[in-house]
Amino acid sequence: MFYTSRLSATLRSYDGPLLEEKVLLRAAEGGLSSPEYVDLCRWLASRLKPLCGLEESITSGPEMSGLLKELHCPFEGAVSGILRCSTRSTKDHLKFVLFLSSELQAAQILGGRRDSAKRQDESPVQRELSAICETLKLPEPGGREAAEVFSQVEHVLQDLPKGFVGSPVFQKSLSSEQWEKLHGINTGLSSEYECRRRMLIKRLDVTVQSFGWSDRAKVKVDSMARAYQPKRHSLKPQSSVDVAELLAAREDICNVVKTSSGSSRANTACAVNKVLMGRVPDRGGRPSEIDAPPPEMPPWQKRQDGGGGWGGRGGGGGGGGGGGGGWNQGGRGGGGGWGGVPQGNIFGLILYLCLKRTF
Repeated sequence: MFYTSRLSATLRSYDGPLLEEKVLLRAAEGGLSSPEYVDLCRWLASRLKPLCGLEESITSGPEMSGLLKELHCPFEGAVSGILRCSTRSTKDHLKFVLFLSSELQAAQILGGRRDSAKRQDESPVQRELSAICETLKLPEPGGREAAEVFSQVEHVLQDLPKGFVGSPVFQKSLSSEQWEKLHGINTGLSSEYECRRRMLIKRLDVTVQSFGWSDRAKVKVDSMARAYQPKRHSLKPQSSVDVAELLAAREDICNVVKTSSGSSRANTACAVNKVLMGRVPDRGGRPSEIDAPPPEMPPWQKRQDGGGGWGGRGGGGGGGGGGGGGWNQGGRGGGGGWGGVPQGNIFGLILYLCLKRTF
């Protein structure tokens, strides 16, 4: 299962019979005497040859050994056994296939990186010219000037039917300052939409991962990954829209059609839309029907006049206490206050101590 899954993940364009596990094991038992096994090795070598600049190709056992030695295969004992015709182990033959497929995968990754670096080194104008030539099946622009490429493009456009391309939306000429402002606007929009695309891609990843949480789905994680990963890697967070897209836009994108129109609904109608929901209870939630919350603080009240004064220290209505003696008698009393300050207030106690020390 390991070898077949590795082959299916690496050799996407291989459509031979050895993608099935049983067939691959049967072919590996025969080794170089199996036509299917030799065809698979030959297919791998043909893909590796232009990527790695190999000299060897596979048509027989010695050439198989030479190819593996040229790639510095780590299984030296098994490689030398090919020449002696002593390599008859199914495991060794599977190792050869795994090694070749791994080398092909690494070569494809490195080749893709080189192509990506080459595209990044190109100027935006050069990239657009290359895209135009690729679309119109013209030779690569190379070091040619843009005027020469445009003359070839005009010659191709003349052969098209009238009205095939359409009129451009943007038909004005801008100054250099206006072009700079336009590039700045596009940069800001690209940054904003990149943030949105990252959020949507993250939502997609989390949603797909949630499908594998159940016990029934855990056994199908590999098949889900094989179906999802190729499509996932094609989604890039960076926006590819630039000023060239504005210049290439045609007037047909300006036709605004309502999504509820008859012509639009003829293509978007679905049987699910015909399913009507039953009556559901009213769950409320209207702001106009919600009562205001109670105040968090009590209402403010004006201080009332009156109360005790700076009377004697003993008991009395306006003194330091009521019915319980004064402060100098060891009791605070049960009522009254100091200058209208409640008896339990710590500020009144501190004020009293300060006055007592002063006088």
